[in-house]
Amino acid sequence: MTEPSERVRVVIADDSVLMREGTARLLEDSGLDVVGQAVDGDDLMLKVRSYSPDVAIVDIRMPPTHTDEGLRAAQEIRERYPGTGVLVLSQYVETEYATRLLSENAEGIGYLLKDRVAEIGDFVAAVRRVAAGGSALDPSIVSLLVGRRRGSALDDLTPRELEVLELMAEGRSNKAIAREYDISPRTIEVYRANVMTKMQAGSLSELVRLAMRAGALKD
Repeated sequence: MTEPSERVRVVIADDSVLMREGTARLLEDSGLDVVGQAVDGDDLMLKVRSYSPDVAIVDIRMPPTHTDEGLRAAQEIRERYPGTGVLVLSQYVETEYATRLLSENAEGIGYLLKDRVAEIGDFVAAVRRVAAGGSALDPSIVSLLVGRRRGSALDDLTPRELEVLELMAEGRSNKAIAREYDISPRTIEVYRANVMTKMQAGSLSELVRLAMRAGALKD
């Protein structure tokens, strides 16, 4: 994990040179170090092995088949280099891929949609959060992962607790959630504790995993 005073080291993998260069430029302008760029899964693994980045930003669909090369590389990074966070930056909502990526552990994992990244500051914060071992999930991904199903553990949550769960899964802090609903952080702490207790989760990572298992995933 990185300390707040350290510069976050980033590797970017995307077959679009404009996407790679544009992302690298905005991250470097925000004080992060882009130590490598990759065009496919093999190149990504080489850069991760060579530069030991804090986080790898990965597109799912890359050469040669443009299917799941990026995802397979992301999973390999998780297995071989657990100290490196993985932030998937995709054009598509791939619930099967998100489930595969998050099935074991949600720490140091992010999944954002390219078209929904509207604020540079929010994107940079998400990169930093994943590098530090946190999570950053697009709201549409969260909604699919924790979609309610009758008879699941999610049925024990109140509507507000379910909303708090979704924001927690996005990686929002208590203060950020409190601002969303214009209530005190202390009240959010109570909601958060209730969610953790009802879902019988000991950590946010476990909570996301349990919510995924309880949710109705759409194909």
